[in-house]
Amino acid sequence: MKWSEKAWQSAKPVYDAILKHPFIKELISGVLSKEVFIFYIRQDAVYLSDYGKILTGIASKLSDPAHIEAFVGFAGDSLTVEKALHESFIRESKNGRATEASPSCLLYTSVLWKQLGGAPVEVALAAVLPCFRIYKEVGDYILANQTEGNNPYQSWIDTYGGEDFEKSVTLAVSICDQIAAQCTEEQQQAMTKAFITSARLEWLFWDSAYRQERWLI
Repeated sequence: MKWSEKAWQSAKPVYDAILKHPFIKELISGVLSKEVFIFYIRQDAVYLSDYGKILTGIASKLSDPAHIEAFVGFAGDSLTVEKALHESFIRESKNGRATEASPSCLLYTSVLWKQLGGAPVEVALAAVLPCFRIYKEVGDYILANQTEGNNPYQSWIDTYGGEDFEKSVTLAVSICDQIAAQCTEEQQQAMTKAFITSARLEWLFWDSAYRQERWLI
């Protein structure tokens, strides 16, 4: 069994909890509060700003030219498409104020920066993979289960359930598996631990958006 398959099995309870979260359920039916969704989009834009830099940092630590090219591409083209989608929703909110990272958003990016700065490259790779894999799985699930009719969040749904994003996810998973295959069992376990931690932070990110989490002081 490939490392990515074992890691996904280990993180499956977290993914199942994400699908049961009211944020996802209400997104599927199209009844999610616009205020909640805009809060989420703004936090995601903050997250992606760091995420793209982290992907570039990972690329600088890779040795295979094809892997380097892939991660530079992930940090550029694919994230540019996502940011453009975010900006379209943010413009609709008619609020041009700068967004401060929520506690959960800051926690998530801080964990990724810590992995990039202090962990072996294979662990850093595993830590960024849930953002690829979980969003693709959630996007597919929503497309398969959404209520028919006009969903105000359809463009977001189509982005993460689309073929272009699927290609990026498949490539990212493949790179992780190639590198994991060269690792010891102990190294693979460290990768899986990082993958599960980031999967939990994905759940927390959606939950914090649903609660519109803010700093108390």
